[in-house]
Amino acid sequence: MTQTGSASSTRSARFEGLFPVVPTPFDADGQLDLESQKRCVDFMIDAGSDGLCILANFSEQFLLADDERELLTRIILEHVAGRVPVIVTTTHFSTRVCAERSRRAEAMGAAMVMVMPPYHGATFRVGEPQIFEFYQRLSDAVSIPIMIQDAPAAGTPMSAAFLARMAREIEQVAYFKIETAGAAAKLRELIRMGGDAVEGPWDGEEAITLVPDLDAGATGSMTGGGFPDGIRPILDAWRAGRRDDAIAAYERWLPLINIENRQCGPLAAKSLMKEGGVIACEAPRHPFPPMQPAARALLIETARRLDAHVLRWAN
Repeated sequence: MTQTGSASSTRSARFEGLFPVVPTPFDADGQLDLESQKRCVDFMIDAGSDGLCILANFSEQFLLADDERELLTRIILEHVAGRVPVIVTTTHFSTRVCAERSRRAEAMGAAMVMVMPPYHGATFRVGEPQIFEFYQRLSDAVSIPIMIQDAPAAGTPMSAAFLARMAREIEQVAYFKIETAGAAAKLRELIRMGGDAVEGPWDGEEAITLVPDLDAGATGSMTGGGFPDGIRPILDAWRAGRRDDAIAAYERWLPLINIENRQCGPLAAKSLMKEGGVIACEAPRHPFPPMQPAARALLIETARRLDAHVLRWAN
């Protein structure tokens, strides 16, 4: 569920559970395929998602123009129509641009924004004082929660102590998606140091560390979008106190989680959805390379063994 409190904090969490990343379907010419986009969203909700996240890295957001981001945000939020809460990724190096993106997302109905620390390319970074002020100004611009995405892609190490300080001192900073090495240990420290200010300590990185992260106190997970029906029962069992059932379910789905995380990356969900008839085309937008055929074959074979809902939803 998305509105219950977590076991790791006395503060009531507004959002928890499974919020997978929505992929962005293109046609063979690289144009947005909005009809496939809507079917993708419908499948992900039907498959058990507690909420959705759009325009994230696994949405290939780095291949989208600004006007396309606006169009996708509006189309998806209108199509979801309140069925589940939607997190909109608004990351940008510029404080002003990020704040403007976030204000527009909130105005269109976003439940939360997810934002990485300011970075550009391999070398352009800022220090902790600038990161703190960046999130402070972003908080001043919106009235919905901010999720800080702590991921290696930003190349910006942020300690648990620094994240906890931002949770305590910046009003809207309340959720954290931890995807760095040693995620479970960092989640434990974040919860310990941040206390009730850490409303949502979340797992990420396609659920590859889901059980250790849940054990550390994670109350949400942001995964790929191809098999919510596999991840949701793990979270439900864990929240119900059925630890052995949760671990057994995780072990069953772990081969597919691993293939997505280690072999197929952002294209896994689209390949599964194309195979199942959810979307019309799985191609990325140039210059992102297509999936290696052998990796795709193993992905589909593994999903068929698990009877993943994505392969039969459209039938």
